[in-house]
Amino acid sequence: MARVFFIIGALFAFIAVAAGAFGAHGLRGRLDADLLAVFETGARYQMYHALGLLGVSFACTQWPGKLIHVGGGLLAVGSLCFSGSLYLLSLTGVKILGAITPIGGVLALLGWLCLVIGALPLRRVQRDA
Repeated sequence: MARVFFIIGALFAFIAVAAGAFGAHGLRGRLDADLLAVFETGARYQMYHALGLLGVSFACTQWPGKLIHVGGGLLAVGSLCFSGSLYLLSLTGVKILGAITPIGGVLALLGWLCLVIGALPLRRVQRDA
């Protein structure tokens, strides 16, 4: 799974850089300032989560466990929903797409929380049988 999260993170980073460049050079003058800011927010948060996924790749090797994998999956899906909805909203102007954005945000938050819990050095109490 470490390799999978690394590949997804690197791919998300590539797309975030490309989206940022597209927004700065291809959309400036074509979108109003508010929609351009929405697009740039999508690119910025996609990069944050791309870097997070690269960290998840490392975490998989240090603290293997289900919560680390679930956290990485939630970060990936959350980023797709959050940034993807912002990209589509800004390019199409369809406001209802903004309803997807908070869902992506909540998924990403849950992903970060899973990573925190998955990395905690919790000691399990063994029961005497």
